[in-house]
Amino acid sequence: MDTDPAPPPARSSPAAGPDIFEVLFHAYPDALVVTDDAGTIVLANEAATQLLGYETGELVGANVDMLVPAASRGAHAFYRRGYAASPRARPMGTDAQLVARRRDGSEVVVEIALSPLRSGGAQYVVAAIRSIADFPRVKEALRRAEQTEQLARLGRIAAEVHDPMALLEQVPAIAVEALGAGAARVLLLEPHGELRVAAAAGGVDVADPVSPLMAAAVRHVMASGHSLRARDLRTDPRFAAAAVGAGKDEPAIASFLAVPLFDRGRTLGVLSASAQQADRFKAHDLQFLQSLSGTLAGALQRAASDAALQHSQRLESGGQLTGGIAHDFNNLLTIIQGNLQVLEEMPGVADEPGNLELVEAATRAARRGAELTGKLLVFSRRQVLRPSRIDVVPMIRSLAGILQRTVDRRIAIEVSSAEPSYLVAVDAGQLESALLNIAINARDAMPAGGRLHMHVGGCDALPAGVGREAGATDAPAAGYVAIGITDAGEGMSAEVKARVFEPFFTTKDAGRGTGLGLSVVYGFVTQSQGAIGIESVPGAGTTVTLYLPRALEPQATEAGTPPADAGAATGRAGAGATLREGLRVLLVEDDAEVRQIAAGYLQGLGCAVQTAASGEEAWTLLEGDGTFDALLTDIALGTGMRGTRLAMEAGRRHPALAILAMSGYAHELLEGDRAMLERYDMLPKPFDRAALAAALQLALARRDRRVAGLVD
Repeated sequence: MDTDPAPPPARSSPAAGPDIFEVLFHAYPDALVVTDDAGTIVLANEAATQLLGYETGELVGANVDMLVPAASRGAHAFYRRGYAASPRARPMGTDAQLVARRRDGSEVVVEIALSPLRSGGAQYVVAAIRSIADFPRVKEALRRAEQTEQLARLGRIAAEVHDPMALLEQVPAIAVEALGAGAARVLLLEPHGELRVAAAAGGVDVADPVSPLMAAAVRHVMASGHSLRARDLRTDPRFAAAAVGAGKDEPAIASFLAVPLFDRGRTLGVLSASAQQADRFKAHDLQFLQSLSGTLAGALQRAASDAALQHSQRLESGGQLTGGIAHDFNNLLTIIQGNLQVLEEMPGVADEPGNLELVEAATRAARRGAELTGKLLVFSRRQVLRPSRIDVVPMIRSLAGILQRTVDRRIAIEVSSAEPSYLVAVDAGQLESALLNIAINARDAMPAGGRLHMHVGGCDALPAGVGREAGATDAPAAGYVAIGITDAGEGMSAEVKARVFEPFFTTKDAGRGTGLGLSVVYGFVTQSQGAIGIESVPGAGTTVTLYLPRALEPQATEAGTPPADAGAATGRAGAGATLREGLRVLLVEDDAEVRQIAAGYLQGLGCAVQTAASGEEAWTLLEGDGTFDALLTDIALGTGMRGTRLAMEAGRRHPALAILAMSGYAHELLEGDRAMLERYDMLPKPFDRAALAAALQLALARRDRRVAGLVD
């Protein structure tokens, strides 16, 4: 390092006094550095040491190259030699931005003014250095660049983090850093109307109470749906009442920003930032917070959609499993019930009370098994629905009357309706069963009594947070009828709420529930092109709401579902239907034991029965010499020709043939030929002799009407 030369004279005018220029040099606000022709620093003022991070006097004697980043030192030496050869004054703003290296290795963007100086025959250079961050417009540009980077950072976090809460917790910290705010919060509106701080940063915690003044501003944003920028919240006339009521110990808030958090058009909460200085935030700061809110809302919506899809897929896979089990179990129950019915009529049993009681007990158990598989089919959406046009208001009032007579007297049941009438086109029996299931759960949630409120209303679209089943049709033009049942019970945790629709999941004690209640409701509602929503707060009760498509016009029979009287086969089971003696029936069933039971039933009813194990075998019999009055066929029939195709082809070739289908579940119909049930009836398994007789009688009656031209 070069040795220090004698410093230049401190004054150029005797009238200025011996120390005035030295005082000016050290008091000047810009950093001033004086170097000799070798680049050695001979003088540096206090501003220079502060800007560059050195101690007082530490710069003197050092070479100026140490203030230049290593990558630029070669070019700097070249420019310094050129300036020494042709020294001239160069003010700030005439050159590109430069970078100075600070003592700790960090860098600062600067502008530099150069002035040549001669003293005592020596050549010196005076460099005035200013950080461009000191320029207001530059400060704004840097702040905006920082905000853009923070938005990009949140986008990266959103792509990597799939936990909504983990993402939510990052946002206030980003807002504080990018805005230079004193504090930032994400506030969410709870179902019962209170504000909850979900995430916070900048010296505040989620447990800290929200001041009345801030709460007033936040509620203003939520009510209006518009963003807010207050130069000084304490003097803002919109919140004067809250400001008057603010306590002396309330945290000081002057500048305030707040933007709404939207979810599919609904305001869920507010993202806010505050500072103690008045007029701290500018218009572009509000724009940044709006962008931050939009990015957060989009990420939360994606996370919610992903969770809903996973939940739907989990329920769908459960539905496929339970539907398959129910189908096979129904075949087994058909065999069990059939053999029990034969056994019940045998002389050794019918004449012996003890034996008869055993058979009757087994029969009752088989029927309970059939009811259980029926619930599984509802959950898996593989049962055949029979929709009809229903006014749900009188149905709800009737159901409330029944419940009031049966539940604990300490439970008060209330019914309300926004309009006198709401029409839906759904299966009436399934709707009544669904509402009863929900009401029973509500009753069980209030062991000490309480209030059970049943409400009917309408909505044009599903509320935010209530998803529709993947693959469902578009929202109905007439909107939805919303049927809500609210209890004042114990509520449920988020973990329980996430699993309530899973089959066999229950929080009740052993023996008090199968865990199929809400699973059945879910299956019925989604198969009816509706949706179901649950709002629950631990300790504050639960509301379950069914959203069903509203019907304004008379509803035509839905494709793939039977007409209104098609359900009479099961509804009138055991009603004593009789068949003509010698009725010729072709029975088609791939399960040998089920085939044997069904043939025994038919023979017991006086029918002449011929059996086939496949669709192809049955078609050969139909096209051969055999003449039949009725065709009774299973739908699936294993491999080969399906029962639906057999029925449709047989009906076209033999118009005088009565056709009745049977199945353990209707999934085959829903995925296969939906047109079959528009023309023919179906008998669900398991069935007994009386149910078979009633269903066959209906099929014959429909055949007669068709032959007479009364139906297609």
